[in-house]
Amino acid sequence: MPPEWAPHRGTWLSWPHKEASWPGRFEPVPLVFAEIVRHLVPSEEVHINVADADREAGVREILRRGGVPLQRVVFHYHPTDDAWCRDHGPIFVERERRGRREQLILDWGYNAWGGKYPPFDQDDVVPTRIANELGLPVVSPGIILEGGSIDVNGAGCLLTTEQCLLNPNRNPGLSKNAIESCLRDYLGVRKILWLGDGIEGDDTDGHIDDLTRFVDPVTVVTVVEEDPRDSNFEPLRDNLARLRGMTDQDGRPLRIVELPMPPAMYQDGQRLPASYANFYIANGVVLLPGYSAERDAAAQAALVPLFPGRRIEIIECTDLVWGLGAIHCVTQQWPV
Repeated sequence: MPPEWAPHRGTWLSWPHKEASWPGRFEPVPLVFAEIVRHLVPSEEVHINVADADREAGVREILRRGGVPLQRVVFHYHPTDDAWCRDHGPIFVERERRGRREQLILDWGYNAWGGKYPPFDQDDVVPTRIANELGLPVVSPGIILEGGSIDVNGAGCLLTTEQCLLNPNRNPGLSKNAIESCLRDYLGVRKILWLGDGIEGDDTDGHIDDLTRFVDPVTVVTVVEEDPRDSNFEPLRDNLARLRGMTDQDGRPLRIVELPMPPAMYQDGQRLPASYANFYIANGVVLLPGYSAERDAAAQAALVPLFPGRRIEIIECTDLVWGLGAIHCVTQQWPV
C-alpha cells in the first residue's frame, strides 16, 4: 500500500446525505465538503460518489456556489449509506504481475464500526463497485477493516491500535497473530506497530487517524493532551510512551513530532472526537481540521516543516466533527 504522501491521481469522497449523522446540524456539512474539494482540485482530481443524476446536479450546484472549478471533479453513481469514505471506500494497493506493476483495489468487509449504525450494506460494496467501474482487479481479504484504522509508511511499517483491530465487534474469531498475518499479506507490510486506546468520543473504537500518523518513512506525528484532568491525557501519554520504544521495519527508532489536541468539544453533552491528527495529505496541500484559532495555529506550525512543497490549509470542522469524524475520515486517496 503506497503511503498517503505518494503522488495521487485523485481523492475519493462520498457526498453527505444522511442527516441523522449530524442531528440538527446537517445544513453546513455539504459546505465543508465543498471547501475540501476547492482546496484539492488545483492539484488533483476529486471523485465523488453520489446516488444518481439528481444528486449529482444538486452537488454541482453546491460546488458552483462555493467557487469550485468543476473541470477536475468526476461523479460516480455509487449509492452510499453515509459519508465516511475513508472507512468504506476503496483501498488502492500495488502488486507485480508478470514483471509489470499493477494497481488493484482491496474490498475489506465493512460493518459500520461494529454494527453501530445500520444499514451499511451499500457502503460495504462500494470498493467492488468502483473496481468494476474502473476495470481494476478487486480482492476481498475476508476480514472487517476500516481505512481509518491503519496508517502505512510505504516502506514496510503499519500503525494501528489494539482497541480497534482487536475489538470483538470486528473479527471475534481472529487472533492478533491472524490479523497481523492478513495485514502483511494484503498490504505488503513487514512490521505492525500497535498503540493502545483512542480518544474519548471516538465511536470507531480508537482509529489510528485520530492519534498518530506517518508523515515520511521514519517520522510520526502524534497528538498529546497537556491537561492531566482531561480524559485523553492518560491514553495519549501511554501511546507516546509506546512510540518512544518502537522502531521501524529496519530497526531504526521513530522520529516523533508532537501535535496539540484541540480544546475539549461537546455537543448535547457528548464529547466529540476532535483531533489535529485527522489531517489529509494531498498532492499540493495538507488539509488540517480547524477548531480553535490558537490551537489551530500551533498544530499548523508543527506540520509546516514536515511537508515542504505542500501548503497547510486549515478547514473549519466544528460542524463536521459533530458527525464524529473530520477531514481524513471523509477522504480516500487514489495513488497514481
